[in-house]
Amino acid sequence: MTLITSYIHHSSLIICSSVAVSVVEMLFGILRDLCAILFSETHMNFQRDFSVIFFCCNCVLGLSIKITFSFKPLFLSYDGSPARTIMPSSPLPSSMKAFVVQSSNGNTNPNPLDNGQLMTIPLPTIPSTKYALIKVLRAGICNTDLEILQGYMGFTGTLGHEFVGRVVKLHDDASDELKEQWINERVCGDINLGCCNDVNRNAFCGVCDDKLAYDGFNSKMSRNHCPNRTVLGILNQDGTFAEYMILPIVNLHKVPEGMPNEVAVFAEPLAAACRIVEQGLVHFTYADIERRSARGGDKVAILGDGKLGLCVSEILGREYLSSIAIFDAAKPQPPAPILFGKHRDKLDLVADCGVQTRLVSECYQDDEQKQVSSDHLNQYDVVIDATGNPNGLKLSMSLCRPMGVLVLKSTCAAGVSGFHSAPIVIDELMVVGSRCGPIERALELMSAENTANLPPFQMEKYVTKTFPLGQAREALACAAEKSTMKVQLVMEED
Repeated sequence: MTLITSYIHHSSLIICSSVAVSVVEMLFGILRDLCAILFSETHMNFQRDFSVIFFCCNCVLGLSIKITFSFKPLFLSYDGSPARTIMPSSPLPSSMKAFVVQSSNGNTNPNPLDNGQLMTIPLPTIPSTKYALIKVLRAGICNTDLEILQGYMGFTGTLGHEFVGRVVKLHDDASDELKEQWINERVCGDINLGCCNDVNRNAFCGVCDDKLAYDGFNSKMSRNHCPNRTVLGILNQDGTFAEYMILPIVNLHKVPEGMPNEVAVFAEPLAAACRIVEQGLVHFTYADIERRSARGGDKVAILGDGKLGLCVSEILGREYLSSIAIFDAAKPQPPAPILFGKHRDKLDLVADCGVQTRLVSECYQDDEQKQVSSDHLNQYDVVIDATGNPNGLKLSMSLCRPMGVLVLKSTCAAGVSGFHSAPIVIDELMVVGSRCGPIERALELMSAENTANLPPFQMEKYVTKTFPLGQAREALACAAEKSTMKVQLVMEED
């Protein structure tokens, strides 16, 4: 008896069985009564906490019970093999560090970086069972973040929308199944929060929950276009430049095992590039046989060799290579998409992914770059503006053929000086905005092995520098430099 009580005193008894809940409760009751008798008769002074934890394992007809003495819980999957263990997390802090935009007017300070500040703020609360608390591991700095500091969207709050993090907590009322599914998982997330996640709203818009069935006719309208949405780090929703953040569970996407954090952060910008394909705006192989026989597919120009333009090139270049791989060699092949940019070193980063690269100066016939060359004027079926420069729209309109498609990927705080809409009307251009895309697809592409002879993604090459969260201001200053590609904030490394 001394030996038994010694084990009880120093260990937790963990019993794993596949019996139904009622049987487990019955066994617990028997053990509880037995212990009470033993302790009262032989060890009257024994006053120790005794915890018994039951979990299901295989049982057919009879009970198969495995008893283990351990300081940590043992979890078994249904086939008896070890499963992912949800270890008790350390206590969460009550406050955290975050880079917060305090002024919604970009003109408040001569230096836009002065509109934000590293602050200690309360840890975000989990408003309902629809949300998860996420410990941010890394966050990427986007040109949109720099625009926000200049007054874009009039945003105040924690900046940032690109991230990879780990789910550390769900709402106390969340189901055990949901906790098992998400706790400890690395995740990226969609940045748009529809009103269907709003705990203070009784009636929803019909868009974000797709009750109006828009998704059947408009690609992923429910994901991007709730009229009452908030947007992570952009519109009425604290973002990712913080130690912790919250996001609806429906927005989360699990990061594949083995994918480095520095790569996973690229899920959001690469998804934005995937959105062009998701919208069906580019066709490298025409469905119409007669049209395909004459021209093959769309002639595409991409403007801008910044982070987004390069991501667009990564995606469309591979789309092109996939198309020509199954193309009839006897038929006219579509030309490879062309990326126009100002920096040869940046253009070279995508030279092997299926795009041609050209200096933007080649689009002009004069050194002052006022007259577009006849080799490029109205020559492209689809033109994608990812310059981040409002004046890039002028060149984009000039390159697009009459009745062509002009895709806008840039968001700018500044207006366009001397902008005229006449070319859009006269040439009957179809102007299409393109925004947030499928993060699950971006993660799939970045994790996929080389298939169909397509070049693998190597997103690490775009990381110029990393900074700790405490140096967020310095990181933003670095990101604003013309020579910089991608800057990431590192909160914690796994």
